[in-house]
Amino acid sequence: MTEDQQAMMLPGINRALAQYASLRQIPVPLDTEPAFRFSPLLPGKPLRMGPARFRPSRRAAPRRSLWKSVEDLAFLPVTELGPLIRERHISSVELTKMYLDRLKTYGPKLNCVITLTEDLALAQAEEADREIRAGRHRGPLHGIPWGAKDLFATKGIPTTWGAEPFRGQLLDYDAAVVERLREAGAVLAAKLSMGALAQGGLWFGGMTRTPWDIEQSSSGSSAGSASATAAGLVGFALGTETLGSIISPSIGCGVVGLRPTYGRVSRYGAMALSWTMDKIGPICRSVEDCALVLHAIYGPDGRDTTVSAVPFDWDPRLPLRELRVGILQKDFDGLQGEEKAVYDKALEDLQKAGVTPEPIQLPPISGETLRFILSAEAAAAFDDLTRNGGINQLRGQNPGDWPNTFRTSRLIPAVEYIRAQRARTLLMRQMEDLMSQWDAFVCRPGPSLTVTNLTGHPQVVVPCGFVKGLPQGLVFTGRLYEEGVLLRVALEFEQATEWHRMTPKL
Repeated sequence: MTEDQQAMMLPGINRALAQYASLRQIPVPLDTEPAFRFSPLLPGKPLRMGPARFRPSRRAAPRRSLWKSVEDLAFLPVTELGPLIRERHISSVELTKMYLDRLKTYGPKLNCVITLTEDLALAQAEEADREIRAGRHRGPLHGIPWGAKDLFATKGIPTTWGAEPFRGQLLDYDAAVVERLREAGAVLAAKLSMGALAQGGLWFGGMTRTPWDIEQSSSGSSAGSASATAAGLVGFALGTETLGSIISPSIGCGVVGLRPTYGRVSRYGAMALSWTMDKIGPICRSVEDCALVLHAIYGPDGRDTTVSAVPFDWDPRLPLRELRVGILQKDFDGLQGEEKAVYDKALEDLQKAGVTPEPIQLPPISGETLRFILSAEAAAAFDDLTRNGGINQLRGQNPGDWPNTFRTSRLIPAVEYIRAQRARTLLMRQMEDLMSQWDAFVCRPGPSLTVTNLTGHPQVVVPCGFVKGLPQGLVFTGRLYEEGVLLRVALEFEQATEWHRMTPKL
C-alpha cells in the first residue's frame, strides 16, 4: 500500500479502535457461541440416510475360571465387562471400587487424574445394581465406570480445563455427553487430566504419562483419557479433538480412539477451543467399545445447533467384500528400520483380514495452509484471558504454547481468516470427490489428520505394534457420518491382530 493509501486508512483504523474498546466492555460468557455455524455437508450433496441399526455383538460373560479377583478384569473391554454386570457375575459397585482403587494407586504415577468423583461413582453404581436386580437393564454401558476429560461440565464437581486460572471452576450444569452417559447407566469415576486449555499433555499438575513408559508423555490433549483407559483405571473415557487430541494420545497410549464426524455429538457443556473444529469422541480398549459409546452419546440435543439427526448404523457383521478401501501409500513410503517393520506387518495383517487397499492421494490443498483457522478461533475463545493476563499463569510459556499463540493470533487479519474459510470449502469439495470413490482409507498419523479435522471427516486409530517400546497406531478415515462402516473396517484389522489385548506393566 502506498503512503497516500495508508494515510487515507488511518482515520478509519482509529475509529475502529474506539469500536473495539467499546466491544470489549460487553461481557461475553465463555460458553457463548459466535453467530455463525460450520457444517461439513456441502450444498447439494445429500446424506446417505440409512437405517439407525444398532446390532452389537452378543457376547457371554467371560468364564469365572478365567479370573480370580475383580482386579483381573481391569483391562477387559466394555464388550466383556458389560455381560459380567448384565448377568450379575459381578456388581457395578464391585467393579467401581476396583477402578477407584486403581485410580488412587496408579493415577498419581501417570499424573492422569484431576478429580476423583468417588461419592458420585459409588452412588451411581449402587443405583445401577438396583436397576439390574429389578430387571431394568439400560444397555451395554450400564454399570460401567468411565472417565471424563476435564473440559466437560459436571454439576457441583470442579471442571478445571487443566489450566491454572480455572482450577476452582464449578459449573451448575452437566455437559450433554455427561447427561447421556448417565442415562445409559454409566458410572462417572473421575475427571481426567488434559493439556491446559486442550493442548498437549502438560496441565497445572504436571505432565501426563503413557503407561507404557512413565518417562514419556501420553501426548494430548485428551491425555488422561487415553492414559487411564490404557492403564485399566476406567472402563472407557471421553475425549475431544480439534487437531489430533483423540488420535494422538490414543496412539501414544496404545488404545482405540474414535473422532466422529463434526456435528455428530453435542458439544454443549464442553470447553470451546475452535467452534468450527471441536469434536467429542470415545477412547476405549476395543473398536466395538467405541461403537457402543458413540451410540449412547450421538444425536441432537436441542442445544448444539451443529448436530445433525443422522442415524448411526452399527453392524459388526457387515460384509467387507462390498467395501472399497484406499491407502495413502505416501505415508508408508520411506519408513526405515523398526518403524518400517511395524507398518509393513500391519498392512500385511490388514490384507490377511480381507482388506486390500488401493493407493490414493490427499487433495492438493494443504491442511497446514489453513491451520491458522484454529489459532484465530482459539485466540477469540480466550481473548479475555489473554487481555487480563490470566494466560501468564499457565505452566507452558514456550513459543509453541497457547499464551504465545493467543497473542500472535490477534494479528491474523479477519480478511485472511475468512479467505481461509472459503479455501476450506474448496478442500471440503476435494475431499467429497475423493470419498465418493472410497468407503474408507488407511494411513499413518500425518497430513490427513489436519485435512480431516478441517473437513469434519471421522477417523479411528487402532494399535498396530511398538517402536522402541512405545505403541504405534494405524489410522482409518471414513465418509461423513458413516462411522459404522469406518469402525467395521477397523474391527476387521483389530480382530486379525493381538495388539489390543496387550497391557502395560505398571
